[in-house]
Amino acid sequence: MEYVYEPKGVCSRKMKIEVENNIIKNVEIVGGCAGNTVGISRLIQGMNINEAIKRLKGILCGTKGTSCPDQLAIALENIKKSKNN
Repeated sequence: MEYVYEPKGVCSRKMKIEVENNIIKNVEIVGGCAGNTVGISRLIQGMNINEAIKRLKGILCGTKGTSCPDQLAIALENIKKSKNN
């Protein structure tokens, strides 16, 4: 199933995430620094959702208090929560 998340406090504008059986199948990040967002997307493809959250959560971008990887972790946490409800 594909999930869409609108990140807050970062340059990227939208994250489209496909997860199946707790495995990240595809991530598309719209906006932001293309090299970084495409790189992050490819690196977590095929990864367990819990491992991706563990690796990405809390990464900061300058003084923003968050980052695209951190926002991606938040999106993944939201996906987990929605599956449990």
